[in-house]
Amino acid sequence: MTPADDGRSLPELLVDLAQQSSRLVQTEVRLLRAELSDKLAQVGRASVEILAGALCFFAALLILLQALVIVLVRFGLTAGWSSLLVGLVVAATGAVLMRTGMAKLSPSTLNPTRTEAQVSEDLRTAKEQIK
Repeated sequence: MTPADDGRSLPELLVDLAQQSSRLVQTEVRLLRAELSDKLAQVGRASVEILAGALCFFAALLILLQALVIVLVRFGLTAGWSSLLVGLVVAATGAVLMRTGMAKLSPSTLNPTRTEAQVSEDLRTAKEQIK
């Protein structure tokens, strides 16, 4: 159906276009809010995992590190060198764990990709309809 076929005047068509555009923008804003809410929940879950993992690791680590230092001393290292060696291994392990958790919070995983795709699709459709 062409604009001439539906009997509406140009001002009526422009009003209709403005209303439809307004509804489209409102819908896109609702989609963006929903997606951002999902992403914030993802950040919260990842943060809780990082904290819980760190606390569990710390509790177990205290006991195991003490035992490891004692074992190294029994193998002939001095207490100082045993403590240094164990500390370096623990620091490396902690760095790996923190890097893994931080990767879950990278900006690329938090982008509102569904909204971006929907807005792009809406713009493409609008451009096609204008032609």
